[in-house]
Order: sequence, then C-alpha cells, then structure tokens
Amino acid sequence: MKAVVLDTDDHYRIAELDEPTPGPGEVAIRVAYAGIQWGDTMVRDGHFAVPRPFVPGFEASGHIIAVGEGVDAGRVGAAVTTLTGSGACAEVVLAPAALTLEIGSVPLRTAAGLGWGAPTAYDLINTAAHVRPGESVLIHAAAGSVGTLAAQFARLAGADWITGVVGTADRADYAAQFGYDRVLLREEFPAKLGDEKPDVILDPVGGSTRTLGLQRLAAHGRLVAYGNLATYEPVLADTNDLLMHGKSLLTYNSNLLGRTDPERLADSARRALDLVADGKVRTDITAEYALGDLATAVRRLAEGTTLGKSILRVA
Repeated sequence: MKAVVLDTDDHYRIAELDEPTPGPGEVAIRVAYAGIQWGDTMVRDGHFAVPRPFVPGFEASGHIIAVGEGVDAGRVGAAVTTLTGSGACAEVVLAPAALTLEIGSVPLRTAAGLGWGAPTAYDLINTAAHVRPGESVLIHAAAGSVGTLAAQFARLAGADWITGVVGTADRADYAAQFGYDRVLLREEFPAKLGDEKPDVILDPVGGSTRTLGLQRLAAHGRLVAYGNLATYEPVLADTNDLLMHGKSLLTYNSNLLGRTDPERLADSARRALDLVADGKVRTDITAEYALGDLATAVRRLAEGTTLGKSILRVA
C-alpha cells in the first residue's frame, strides 16, 4: 500500500508498505480521506515523541475491510469515521473499533472533517465548561476547526453571547460565518471587551492569553485550557484568588481521553456526528490535498493560513 512516511530527516515521503492486519479490538480501514490537525504539526516539530520513520495521520474516513479478534465481523464494509494514534495518511489504517463510528448517509468527505476536532469541541462546551442557557462564551482560535464547531455547539447549548478571537482580519471574516456575535483580533483582547466578563473561555493558546483570560472571567466563570499554541511555558494561577471569585481553571485532553476512556470520547464523537447528520452543525472543509502534498498542508496549518478544516485525499 502507499503511505506517507515522516522520515528521520524530518521530510515526508511516499513509501510502499505492507498492509497492516488488525489485532484484538481493532479494525482495518480502506482510507478515503485523512483529516489534518494540530497534532500533525506537533509530530513534525518533535513535540510528540514518536519513532521515525512514522506514518502520520490521526483521523480518517473510509470503509472497514477487516476486523480483529473481538470485533463484530458484520462491521466489514461499513462506511466510517475514525480516530487513531497514527497511520491515517495511508491507503489502509488500523484503528480502535471503539473509536470507529459508522456514518450512515454522511458523505465520506464530510465525515473526514470531523476528526478529533468534533468531539473536542463538543466536550469543551458540554462536558468541560458545561455551558448553560444565557451564558456568554469567548473562544480563542475562533477560525479553526475546533473553534468553528465550538461556536455552533455553544449556540445549541443556549449561549446568549459568543465572542471569537482570531489573529487576522481575514480569519475574523471567516469565523463570522459560524454564529459568533462578535469577532475580535488577538491584539484587541481583552481591551475591546470593555467591562464584559465572559462566563466561559476556551483557550488553546496559553501564555499571557491564559493569564488575561483568568483575570477577565466572570464570577463562577470557567476557563478551559486545551492546548498551547503560543508557548509551552507554564501558566501559574493563584488558587486562593480563583476561590475568592468562584472562578475555575479546567483542562481538556482528548488524546488522553482516547487512551483512558475511549467509550466516553466515542460517545461525544457520536453526538457531534449526529448533529452534523441532522444539519444542525456544519463542518467546513476549506482545502483538500493530494497524498504527496501533506508537507504543504501541515506547513500552512502551522503558519496559521489554514481556515476551518483541511483534509488529505487518499483513495
């Protein structure tokens, strides 16, 4: 089979590899599309310690072609979307059966746009932050795949006012399509909030953005940290100050959840998929790349020029 390999010299190459055989609890999927996400930039840049050569790709859509021990053989042939630890940028990928969801009438291309971003966005709003009707929500990285989905989930949860924060004017125009009441540029945060204090802040940025967010939270507000786009330097919070104002600093790690409680992550992915299937939430695939163009796709994502979701066409 053809696969993209990230080699020891940090370059992506297309290689011919043997098709993998599913082990217990696994399925083999003939890949139609692979999703491109921030984890791909972290692997490329060495923030995830993975052995090289490495077949990248953490999410895919396609058809199940084989199952391992303990998996219902009746699943063979099903159209699915899946979350996996590696290998999606190949013609066949192995994935945990628990994190492989049948997509019904949802097109394979659309399903590829869900990936890890959909359950992450769903959980940020509904599980971690527990957004309540009438609350205000502020979402950093508002034009990305998680941000555009989170805005829609927040509206469905009853949020009364949703603010997005982005890096450029072009990204602000794009984010505005997804139900934000207002989109600010990064340099306008937090000054343009005036006296407003959000009930919920979703923060994948870290650093000074996280510190400012904690300061600006409303009483009983919740800031959910789920990444470090800006810096990996630790952010220190005064727990006594948080306690006095009833503020909460929460974290969410979908990668860890997928390894420790895959059924729980799969439930959130299914709920997100159902909302897409019902037309209540939409994914927006803005770029589609050929298998040999993964390096370009990952570079553009890292540079911040990617809007919404990018996918890799495999089949």
